[in-house]
Amino acid sequence: MTTQNSEETSFYKTGDLNLATTIFLFRPLEAIDKTSDPRKKSFIFSRDSELDELIEQFWRDEIRVSPRAYFSALREIKVRLYEN
Repeated sequence: MTTQNSEETSFYKTGDLNLATTIFLFRPLEAIDKTSDPRKKSFIFSRDSELDELIEQFWRDEIRVSPRAYFSALREIKVRLYEN
């Protein structure tokens, strides 16, 4: 059995841009980790049971969103990703 500290369990990190964009439609983006690998970024969200359910719905292809809203969220994430 492995233990996680409270910081690891209170935040969710993903490198998947599509998943991050979908989560961002429903939840605020806390931060983008640009430090670990210059070619890979991690998107960080506050974690709770609602976020876990949203992620499960994403992977089960159960989330339906407006294409315009999705691309607007994607554009906003990319702006944050490439800002200094």
